Amino acid sequence: MEKALVTDGVSATPSASGGARTPDESQQRATALLRPGILAFGGAIRPTALHAHHTVQVLAARTPITVMDAGGVRHRGTRIIVPADAPHRIETAAEGAALYLDPDTAAGAAADRHAHAGGWADDQQAMPATLATAPIAEQVAAVVRELRCAPTVSGSHRHGAVTEALRLLPSLVPDHSIRGADVAKRVGLSPARLSHLFAEQVGMPLRPYILWLRLRVAIGRFRSGDDVAAAAHAAGFDDSTQLTRTCRRTFGLTPAALHRTELWDLGDGS
Repeated sequence: MEKALVTDGVSATPSASGGARTPDESQQRATALLRPGILAFGGAIRPTALHAHHTVQVLAARTPITVMDAGGVRHRGTRIIVPADAPHRIETAAEGAALYLDPDTAAGAAADRHAHAGGWADDQQAMPATLATAPIAEQVAAVVRELRCAPTVSGSHRHGAVTEALRLLPSLVPDHSIRGADVAKRVGLSPARLSHLFAEQVGMPLRPYILWLRLRVAIGRFRSGDDVAAAAHAAGFDDSTQLTRTCRRTFGLTPAALHRTELWDLGDGS
């Protein structure tokens, strides 16, 4: 498993090496995943300082872990769900997966509801040893399935304008000024209509979807050797400060946690 990186007291699981990927590394299984609405790291879950982030965090481990909330209450189990914006700290180490779910997505909203209604800890959902060694995408899919969130509309049933927006967006996000209204104009709908359809059929609102695509571009630029400033500019952020602020608010991480992770599954076959 990859060695954990603690950035400002927050545990993630980037590659232990800080330089370019070697031929051997490029053949290794991905240990991090990014999709619109989901960031995940597989490997070591390490103790952290008290911190908070806007995403809902799901820790799925092979052995019980303890997380303390801001009130001093300790939550212990093999699956811990930390609600959005809730201060917390991880107190024990384990092997497993750490997921960050956008609370605007179906999965994130389901996880947040579960944590508020049923408590943070669940000791009935230990990660099987076979799953712990599976690709990170399989681990994420298993955790999301357990949340029993409502499925999004499949591609074959989406409105044509939504499908066209999804096709166009990756090429549009590097434009610093791109807005939802610009996308709506390109696909022939009013901004309000596209916003409604996009959230309903994709599972998250258009604006945060654009933000997640920008993070994906930034990670791709990191993998190509760009520094934080160049990656931020290429991804459509105003500057490195905005990228850093976004990472801190969304994940409780600095861009270093994304920059130093090399074995990514970005959903593009790489």
